[in-house]
Amino acid sequence: MAEVPQRQAYGAALAEYGERNPDVVVLDADVSSSTLTKLFADRYPTRFFNLGVTEASMVDVGVGLALGGKIPFVNTFAALLTLRACEQIRTCVAYARANVKLVGGYSGLSDYKDGPTHFAVNDVALMRSMPNMAVIAPADNIEAARMVAAVAEYDGPVYMRISRAAVPDVFGPDHQVQIGKGITLRTGRDVTIVGSGSMMGRCVQAANQLVAEGIDVRLLNIHTLKPLDVDLLQQAAEETGALVTAEDHSVIGGLGGAVAEALGRTRPAALEYVGLQDTFAGTGLDTESLMDAWGLSVADIVDAARRAMARKR
Repeated sequence: MAEVPQRQAYGAALAEYGERNPDVVVLDADVSSSTLTKLFADRYPTRFFNLGVTEASMVDVGVGLALGGKIPFVNTFAALLTLRACEQIRTCVAYARANVKLVGGYSGLSDYKDGPTHFAVNDVALMRSMPNMAVIAPADNIEAARMVAAVAEYDGPVYMRISRAAVPDVFGPDHQVQIGKGITLRTGRDVTIVGSGSMMGRCVQAANQLVAEGIDVRLLNIHTLKPLDVDLLQQAAEETGALVTAEDHSVIGGLGGAVAEALGRTRPAALEYVGLQDTFAGTGLDTESLMDAWGLSVADIVDAARRAMARKR
């Protein structure tokens, strides 16, 4: 798949899957041209519902459709979905274990020009804390497309974050996904890089740079932040003793926190975090330069790997 905005890969896959599964319905909060759920709306207008800028109400309508036997995909910007509709997600989706699929577009810093009010850098922390909620962050366009069917066929609530930006392809067209199972892209014994979502392309570049320096790097893709593949992480901690997490999210409560929680009681190891450092980020000229400016660069991952190895020794 060519490098296109991840939202485009998601929108196209959702429209295609809609033909295979007539129970899928799609809701949007008046931003379907941005989330690209308009691709579904164009093909299945009677199964698409624009609720306007009423995120909380939209979630409740999705719950009603789920109780009626439909599989609702509820879409808007990640920051607006997880903050404005947080109470409805907690009480009506998570607590009720309603079969609602929440999709937060424009995740992380990918909405680079709209500033911190629209950046979704604590959405994973919020959704991960919701009982019964699965949390997904696809690595690239291939994975975003494959996740549509996996999410639709998963029994229970799901939150999936989608980047606005184009992201490098990490996987080939034969890539398969399973919710709750991480993926080993490279084996190694010196240090483990654990990536998630739109940071995976940068993790691949960082791993390649370290390997060129003679460092034996293990590289993991954790597309499911909950339920987390604890066994895979424990094995990496046992065999490498040093880990780096990299995410387009705050270092508080996201992938780094999840990995620390998983390893703290059973297999502590040197652990470094790459992500937004407990701060609000400003606007930027584009997503890539904004991520670089706020500590999410390839060089930041490489430096964190070196720090983790030094702590291990």
